[in-house]
Amino acid sequence: MTNVIIVAIDGPAGAGKSTVAKTLAKKLGFLHIDTGAMYRSVTLAALRQKADLKNDLELEKIARESKIELKPGEPENMVFLNGEDVSKEIRTPEVTRASAHIANSVPVRKILVARQQQMGRNDSATYGGAVLEGRDIGTDVFPDAQYKFYLDASVETRAERRLRDLERAGTASTLEKVMAEVKARDERDMNRAVGGLRKTSESIVMDHSDLTVDQSAEELFQYIRQNPR
Repeated sequence: MTNVIIVAIDGPAGAGKSTVAKTLAKKLGFLHIDTGAMYRSVTLAALRQKADLKNDLELEKIARESKIELKPGEPENMVFLNGEDVSKEIRTPEVTRASAHIANSVPVRKILVARQQQMGRNDSATYGGAVLEGRDIGTDVFPDAQYKFYLDASVETRAERRLRDLERAGTASTLEKVMAEVKARDERDMNRAVGGLRKTSESIVMDHSDLTVDQSAEELFQYIRQNPR
């Protein structure tokens, strides 16, 4: 590990990790590395090439050949795949559904984890540090991170957030249905063969069910300020 500061934020889907990580990175002046966007970018590339999403050899080749760049932007960070801005395209329902295959591919994960480590150690040097969020940042990607947070929220809160996102996208659903989907997702994430959702003995667990994104980011920011590494 170089002298850059790594902030790892793990937690279940819908806990607000991505928006909190982006806000926290801005407060700290650090680089924000959206690991989920990287998996989605490989997914998009695989779909465009009509690849067999269960064929690890095909997926490994696509991941290795995909140039993924993450750049700061407002209101969302920009994601480039082989020089093309795919920030919106990687968020489509089709990519979301297919991304599980990519995230479960061991060869793809090895490639992307190596890139995330390179970004965190080298690309963030000019910023002094990086903030990354996911399921396995503090356990697999950066087990030596100076700060490891486990951001949690109740199933009800996460389902309500997901339902609002769906409604904004024009997709009809119900709270009961979304809650069942969130519980099923938790079960899958905690039992994945690779990149599973886990806490470590060093994880600082925070339940932010009742906090806004800004309040959550501020709490993490104050903890880092008060506990220099």
